[in-house]
Amino acid sequence: MPDFFAFINEVLWGSVMIYLLLGAGIWFTVRSGFIQFRYIRQFGKSLKNSVSPQPGGLTSFQALCTSLAARVGSGNLAGVALAISAGGPGAVFWMWVTAMIGMATSFAECSLAQLYKERDKNGQFRGGPAWYMSRGLGMRWMGVLFSIFLLAAYGLIFNTVQANSVAHALRYAFDFPEWITGVSLAVLTLLVIVTGIRGVARLMQWMVPVMALLWVIASLVVTAMHIEQVPAVISAIFKAAFGWQEAAAGALGYTVSQALTAGFQRGMFSNEAGMGSTPNAAAAAASWPPHPAAQGIVQMIGVFTDTIIICSASAMIVLLAGPVAHTSSTAGIQLVQQALVNLSGTWGAGFVSLIVMLFAFSSIVANYIYAENNLIFLRLDSRKTLWFLRIGIAGMVLIGSVMSLPLVWQLADVIMALMAITNLTAILLLSPVVTLIARDYLRQRKLGVQPVFDATRYPEIESQIAPGSWDDLPRQ
Repeated sequence: MPDFFAFINEVLWGSVMIYLLLGAGIWFTVRSGFIQFRYIRQFGKSLKNSVSPQPGGLTSFQALCTSLAARVGSGNLAGVALAISAGGPGAVFWMWVTAMIGMATSFAECSLAQLYKERDKNGQFRGGPAWYMSRGLGMRWMGVLFSIFLLAAYGLIFNTVQANSVAHALRYAFDFPEWITGVSLAVLTLLVIVTGIRGVARLMQWMVPVMALLWVIASLVVTAMHIEQVPAVISAIFKAAFGWQEAAAGALGYTVSQALTAGFQRGMFSNEAGMGSTPNAAAAAASWPPHPAAQGIVQMIGVFTDTIIICSASAMIVLLAGPVAHTSSTAGIQLVQQALVNLSGTWGAGFVSLIVMLFAFSSIVANYIYAENNLIFLRLDSRKTLWFLRIGIAGMVLIGSVMSLPLVWQLADVIMALMAITNLTAILLLSPVVTLIARDYLRQRKLGVQPVFDATRYPEIESQIAPGSWDDLPRQ
């Protein structure tokens, strides 16, 4: 079985995914006028006046924090360590590349999610890849396929990864029994997810910034304590990325292919650009300014924050501690703990346990919101079905905590690739719409007016979007 999944991953990531991700990212970067570099200044304007509740949706800040909650999981710690273990220091460089290119892809998918959103029976905005596949492409079957992939990934597999990391971290730091970790995490998860999308969003809007700041500040302090090593670490990252092994301290003979594959896999698992998950949160926002591109711009910042800031903080700690040897997929979080212990003392193991617990918990909760959203698309959102999903997620958290799951990361990679292939195919087919959205937003900005999406200007799009989704715009 390990050999089978290793083969599937080699095919998907060694051939299909790397070219598809690079191609999509470059395509949307060019078609949108290098949006991740030109529109980044609009981030503040997109969030301004959008922190107060809006009728029918979350605020842009709540949507951003909810999507960050899903992104910022154990992959930001354990995943980074595993990437360095599998691909050497050069994997960090390719994670950065994934983020910079992925920002344009994230803009595309999140803008489309905003455009094709609709209201559920409670008046809450809902949307995501399944919706723009159904409405924008007229391919509901494709949306159903994507929803099934997402339910498998976010309802089951990814939650075992998160719980497994927490259990291993607490066992390493405090010799805490895995089953107690599993039960506690499962119960806490149930208590939060029953509050629904609005309850989760209210929790995430303060929890995510706090936990991210804690980890970044800790990394900055440790880096300052070992500032003399920083130039060598930066040099190793760039040299190993291009295969100059003899000059890259700690590269341990990694090839460019290993670095590139590991960096792209872990980078995408972390920032989720192009995977089709984040649009589920982006669509839930009552975007301000009332234009699909505004939420796309906001969500680009999530990719940047997740990979360029948080993952880099983890990478710096791991690389400052010295060369990283190849390790099993279950040892990623211990690598981070041991690195921080070596750099700063015994408190490091406990601190990493706290951070990974916060990261993993927020990710599991947000994962449920994504899964619930796609049950709504499948019209399977009865009370009984929702409780079945909630109990299932709690069960997978418990299983992930108490079992040794060496195949979990490989299985997560396979599901992630299937989701991404389906989603990237859809947004590439819809790229003319993405270009239209970007140009419409920029045109209004250049005129010095607040961008407002007027669907009547585009009759073909107007016939595709849900009634009431853009003709009842929020006003400040």
